[in-house]
Amino acid sequence: MDIGSLVGLEQLTWGTLVLVVVAAFGAGWIDAVVGGGGLLQLPALLLIPGIAPVQALATNKLAGLAGTATSAGTYHRRARPDLRTALPMAAIALAGSFGGAAVAIVLPASAFKPIIVVALLAVAVFTAFKPQLGAATRLRFQGRRHHVTAGVTGLVIGFYDGLIGPGTGTFLVIALVALLGYDFLQSSAKAKIVNLATNAGALLLFIPHGSVLWVLGIVLAAANVVGSYLGSRMAIARGSTFIRVVFLIVVVLLIGKLGLDVWSENIAPALIA
Repeated sequence: MDIGSLVGLEQLTWGTLVLVVVAAFGAGWIDAVVGGGGLLQLPALLLIPGIAPVQALATNKLAGLAGTATSAGTYHRRARPDLRTALPMAAIALAGSFGGAAVAIVLPASAFKPIIVVALLAVAVFTAFKPQLGAATRLRFQGRRHHVTAGVTGLVIGFYDGLIGPGTGTFLVIALVALLGYDFLQSSAKAKIVNLATNAGALLLFIPHGSVLWVLGIVLAAANVVGSYLGSRMAIARGSTFIRVVFLIVVVLLIGKLGLDVWSENIAPALIA
């Protein structure tokens, strides 16, 4: 069987497909624990010859939607996140993601990556030198101020998810921990609900645009679901300390990935010129 013809990418081989499926499984596990699965899944998709960046981004969203739905359901059953914060934040993030996806179609993501690398460096240093951060829930705001902070956070991170994607869950977790005061377990649980909405928001634009590779996306979604289920169960069983360690590892890897992108897309061409 010619797998390339089946999924709409003539140059796709079975070997590359296996690699991308394994990456989708790993992405599902990472996303379920602390977010940042796009760090694996999106670059793996971009390895496929002939795939357009917007197709990779859209297909990544489809797979991520399935995996995030699985982990969100698992967290909801076992960690019981406060939906009074998570659901309004998710609704606002969906709108932000739709807007980010609209910009992604016309504006290169490379324009934003240097800012994101600096932000991630600050997050990594802040988390590493604050060992008690996220160990227990200590809400910083109450009432209206709490919900306004959550809403603004959802809007900004949702826009980022629609525009670029990788690391969205990581940004959500650190925002919920550092800005709102939740522990890492509760932050991860809420982040899954919000991330589910941001994936859906981006797909609301990508699907009519014809950017989703459906057959490939469904295959990756299945792998993502399995990884998400296993990752969410492990995170719930091991708690906030385990999530914090994985969080730091993912942030460092994300800094490395986006830092290389900034070098190759912005700095290296300027030096050559």
